[in-house]
Order: sequence, then C-alpha cells, then structure tokens
Amino acid sequence: MHVFAELLDRLAFSPSRNAKLRLMRDYFRSVPDPDRGWALAILAGGLDLKLQVRKAITELMAPRVDPELFRLSRDYVGDTAETVALLWPQADVDAEPPSLSEIVADLDGADAARLTMLLERWLDRLDATGRWALLKLVTGGLRVGVSARLAKTAAANLKPVDVAEVEELWHGIAAPYRELFAWLEDRAEKPDISNRLVFRPLMLAHPLEEGELARLEPGEFSAEWKWDGIRVQLASKAGEVRLFSRTGDEVTGAFPEFGDEIWGDVVLDGELLVVRDGVLAPFNDLQQRLNRKTVSKKMRADYPAHIRLYDILSRGGEDLRSLPLDSRREGLVEWHREHQPGRADLSSLVAFDSFDALERVWSGTRENGIEGLMIKRRASPYLAGRPKGHWYKWKRAPLTVDTVLMYAQRGSGKRSSYYSDFTFGAWREGGDEGAILVPVGKAYFGFTDEELLALDKWVRSNTTERFGPVRAVAPGLVLEVAFDSVHASKRHKSGVAMRFPRIHRIRWDKPAGEADRLETLVAMIEG
Repeated sequence: MHVFAELLDRLAFSPSRNAKLRLMRDYFRSVPDPDRGWALAILAGGLDLKLQVRKAITELMAPRVDPELFRLSRDYVGDTAETVALLWPQADVDAEPPSLSEIVADLDGADAARLTMLLERWLDRLDATGRWALLKLVTGGLRVGVSARLAKTAAANLKPVDVAEVEELWHGIAAPYRELFAWLEDRAEKPDISNRLVFRPLMLAHPLEEGELARLEPGEFSAEWKWDGIRVQLASKAGEVRLFSRTGDEVTGAFPEFGDEIWGDVVLDGELLVVRDGVLAPFNDLQQRLNRKTVSKKMRADYPAHIRLYDILSRGGEDLRSLPLDSRREGLVEWHREHQPGRADLSSLVAFDSFDALERVWSGTRENGIEGLMIKRRASPYLAGRPKGHWYKWKRAPLTVDTVLMYAQRGSGKRSSYYSDFTFGAWREGGDEGAILVPVGKAYFGFTDEELLALDKWVRSNTTERFGPVRAVAPGLVLEVAFDSVHASKRHKSGVAMRFPRIHRIRWDKPAGEADRLETLVAMIEG
C-alpha cells in the first residue's frame, strides 16, 4: 500500500500529462501482480466498491477528535480523506502495512460493522500518506488528475501498443488484469475476447471552431442532427443484449426493454432518447430513467426508451470499423430494413450543397428543439477516441442569463482552499416581500485562475451566513451564466433545471437588481 500511496501522492502534484504517464508506467513495471492490476482498476475507475464510508469515518473519529474540531478541520482542509489522515494518531511503526490486494479482498462484501473494523486496523498500520490514499480508495474520490484513458495509456506503454487495443480488451477481461499484463510484457498471446459481448471504444467528435468550415471541402462531408440524449452502444449476439454508456459502463439493467427486441449479431452506435408516439421528449424526461437499479412497468410506459442509430460497428461477426462512413451507413440502412426494431430508428442525414446552406439549417436548430449538427467525413473509418479531421460537432449557440450569486462552497483537491462552486439565482415576485432570489443552477467552471482568486475574495468579504462548508453571500455579484437548454423540473424550488451551466462572464459592473427574472428562464423552456 505504501508504494500505491506514494504513486497517488506524486500524481496529485504532477501537472504534466507526460509526467503522470511515466509515474504510472514505472509503477506497473516495478510492482508485481496482483497489486498493479488492482491499482490500474482503481485509477481507471473500474473498481466500484459501493461502501457506506461516511458513517464508518464518523464512528472512528468520534472517540479520537472532538466532533466540532473535526467539523472545523474538515471545513478548513476541504477534503475528508486528508483531514482524517492528518488527525489520526501516529501509526505503529513496527506494524506491517497492508498490501493493496489485501485491502481490496477484505473490502469485498464488507458490511458496515466490518468496514469500520477494517478501516481502524489499516489506519493504525499506515503513515499519513498511506491513510490519505486508503481513504481516497474507499470513498472513490481519487482526484489525482488521471482519467481512465490516461491510466490505460500508461499500461499500453509497457509494450507499447495503441491505447485503443487496451480499451478494446477492457470490458472482456476482469481486474486484476493478469492476462492483460502478461500480453503487454510479451509473456502470453493477446487475450481472445471474440466470443464475448464487450464494449468497443467510441469514436468522438471535435467541437467545430470558428473559421474551420472554410478549411473543409463540403463534398467530402455528410451532416446529421445532433440529438440531445445519451450516447450508447448496443451489442447483441445469440439472443443476449447489452447496452453500454459512452464510457463503457453497462446500463442494460436500467433499460431492460431493449432485451425484448431481436437484434441479431450486431454492434450499433446511437443516441439514447425518450420518444413517445414518434415525438422526441425533452432530455429531462430521459433523466428520469438514468442511474436506476430497477425500473417499474409504469416508468417504462411513462418514459419509453428509444435509440436513434448513427453507425454500425459489427454485423454477423464481421468488424466493419475499417470501412468508410458511407459504406457503414449503407450497411446500417440495410440492417435496419431487415430487422425493423420497434425501439430504434435511423438518425436522418441533412442534405446540403454548401456550408453556407448548412449554416442556415444550423441557425434553426434551437427553434426545432435540436442540439445542433454533426459533420462527418464520408471516408472516415471508425476510429477509437477523438481523431482529428474526421468528425465535428456543431452545437447550437448557448443561451445566457444574468444571475445573482447566492451560495459558495469550497472545491476539492487543488481547489480545496478556494470557494469555487457557485450557486446562483434569479429574481421572482415574493408577495409582500417584493422580489426574492430563488436558486436556478450551480456551476464550478468557466472562469480563469485569476478570476477564481477574485471570486474567492469576494465571497469571503460578503458572507452573511455559514452552513458547514457552504457560505451564503449578500446579493451583490452578477454572474452571466451560459447553458445549453432549460427544462421544467419538479425537483427544484424554482421549477426549472439548466443543462450544462457554466459561468460565462463575471458582471462586476452590473447591479444585482438588474439581473434576470425567473420568467425569463421559464420562457426559454423548449416545447
């Protein structure tokens, strides 16, 4: 565990991508199985322990630190793992620290009582860095600046091979990935996953930059609508159907209706939507179906899931990804005509003879309730990741409103000392009280490091109340917020929910009383 803790610590303080790659690659080279496999699973987000850690930590800290002191320390530090690691009594220097494999094995299936006992025993055997790493592991919040793809890239560098090859194998093998490391070290053949229903890494698009269309040739591209749903991949073989999210997480259980269809031997790429009687529902309706372990018949009937298909990756066991997009589109149309699935249709192509004509179509996407356009090179093979020059996403222009800062909360990791998470509101009539602010959204990005310092200083100077790590502030700072769309929501006091809100501009010059009203947001609700 000491070596893994040191790795996490060094990753957290290494801003360079290449430095992080070297650290992980060297770790994978020097640490034996199975510890390095469990480390890879943890770094890549493939180890979901689902532990009730908060109660265990509270029970462990109560007899060791005054509860109010712990609360104040946690508020100041901004990170539970770091606070506990620093406050925990000094470790027994003669005790043997647990290995990463021991920790993972003992945590498997641990109930609340056993979890508390295990954490106490391990915390006593670790130093401050080890305690911090252990708690980061069990809480699932590493925050060391490593994405799943970067961790897999570091493993791929052992051979080296393209990270796409590792991603191709990822969902066909299990942690601690002994067979993967054996192949990467030339001790065994590449794992054979040909008979398994696995996720194929998706091909992603680049945002269309200003002036980029002028450098492209219209005849080399096709266009289609960009739908506002969740990107998914459907894999079917021998009557078995599996549905994956864009990151490769299986979501089949949340959408069991797709198992009722006969798809054949195929892998399809598309957008998960809610469609009622042929009419596309708002994204907020799809959210009612997401992240559910069980789905009732009523939920299935009220929010019927549907896939709008973009691409076909495999059919009848034949890998089609090396074919050009136009050929894959022909194959997708043929497959759809043959199977006619009730819960899937084809994403329509948008005809255009020039990019000027296509821009006129794009300008009307918002009024038609569409998220934008996709522009794809006709000759493109299906390449994992985000290859340049092939696919572009042309999202509709964002909406903006002027809001008033209401609450601020300190961030985590490198932002744990700064107020960087901001809740903002719009004005609404409050009867005899006059206009009142109601929260309409929350954002934690869109500003520069310099602006973060200014915002943090303003929050500290204008705090009116404190609620643990949250500060309420006087209504004096206007934030211009950009967002993709707004939907009606019964879960929010304001009755609205923004999609992808971010701080577009800090309006130091604008009086809070001139910020937008809630009616302005309500009027933006589509449909």
